[in-house]
Amino acid sequence: MNILLRGRDIPDLHKLDVYVKNGGYDGLKKALSMKPTEVIDIVKASGLRGRGGAGFPTGMKWSFIPQSEPVKYVTVNCDESETGTFKDREIIETNPHQLIEGALICAYAIQAKAVYIYLRGEFWDQGHALDAYIEEARQAGLAFDNIAGSGWSCPVYTHLGAGAYICGEETALLNSLEGQLGQPRVRPPFPANKGGGLYGEPTVINNVETLTNVPWIMTNGADAFKAIGTEQSAGTKIFCVSGMVEKPGNFELPMGVTLRELLYTHAGGIKGGKQIKGVLPSGGSGPIIRVNGNDDPILDTKLSYEDMAKTGSILGSASVIVMDETVDMTWVASKVIKFFKHESCGKCTPCREGTYWIDKVVDRIMANEAQASDIDLITNIAKNMQGVTLCALGDFAANPIIHTAKNFPEDFKKHIAGQSAVPAQRGAAGD
Repeated sequence: MNILLRGRDIPDLHKLDVYVKNGGYDGLKKALSMKPTEVIDIVKASGLRGRGGAGFPTGMKWSFIPQSEPVKYVTVNCDESETGTFKDREIIETNPHQLIEGALICAYAIQAKAVYIYLRGEFWDQGHALDAYIEEARQAGLAFDNIAGSGWSCPVYTHLGAGAYICGEETALLNSLEGQLGQPRVRPPFPANKGGGLYGEPTVINNVETLTNVPWIMTNGADAFKAIGTEQSAGTKIFCVSGMVEKPGNFELPMGVTLRELLYTHAGGIKGGKQIKGVLPSGGSGPIIRVNGNDDPILDTKLSYEDMAKTGSILGSASVIVMDETVDMTWVASKVIKFFKHESCGKCTPCREGTYWIDKVVDRIMANEAQASDIDLITNIAKNMQGVTLCALGDFAANPIIHTAKNFPEDFKKHIAGQSAVPAQRGAAGD
């Protein structure tokens, strides 16, 4: 069932009149007839967890906002920059009003003064289109002043970033939104507290996919949402599948669907009938999973927050990148570390220096000019980046090195032995 990607089932759902005819803004109107705390309780009871990667309970996050503070904000994270992730873009292009409605429900629940939708810098066209959809809602009395005749008002604004991966981290996003350098903040204070949020005020920061679930929950009830998925991972999830599959794309499926069903039933199987070798279940930021061919039982792992943890990896934002038997995993490590080296904001020394030196040594390995001790060297550098940076980028950058070297040692050893093909030029793996 499609809760989020309803634009595939309903033509022209991005148009306000079509959206309203199909139950649009009913969830907001229902919320406006309730007490704000009651709205938070419904979202809590639904079991909705953040879809941006961390999986933190959404209703609990809203409840952290102190009701006594007079000024509060909602910030929507649409800085979709994770490798292999392209779900939020489809939502804002095909079902934008459901996002706007969800953001306004959140704003009502915490009694926010404004909603800011922060979009990645490359979403220029989508940002302009979203401005037009927000204006449609305003003219229809569904945003800004006296929303749906309730007497409650809340403006909605968009803001384009500058294409920086780091601004997907919530405090770096807040800095960027304020016009400051997009770098993570020291915490505490946390965004939910006075002094830690946008302009120093308590702020809820939720991902696009997270908030787009909220109108459905308000309309259909917490129990209906909790009935979908697993006990600890309720609802549907958009899985972004790319790499060596026959049918890459976005697939909205109940939480708990198996990796095998996702890849072989929905994504058409491995391209060219080849054997699968590895999967990045959460883009470049999560540990890689080794798969020993198409019959490996690990493919029967359920795609939920709790079940993915059992594999030693994470579900994250569910950006599933698939690699077949022909892929050199040393090359994968090189590609990913180059990405994180480029995207590191440079504020924390372990991340800034670690990504630089790992990249240098991996280039040497790729060129078949390394020695066996270099594999231990890059692993040691990566482990020293974990848990010592202001945001998770240091850990994200360490993952591809630690886990490719651990799970695919034979690929690294071939380079040490001079038995693997060398890229056309030093560093070509990241070109």
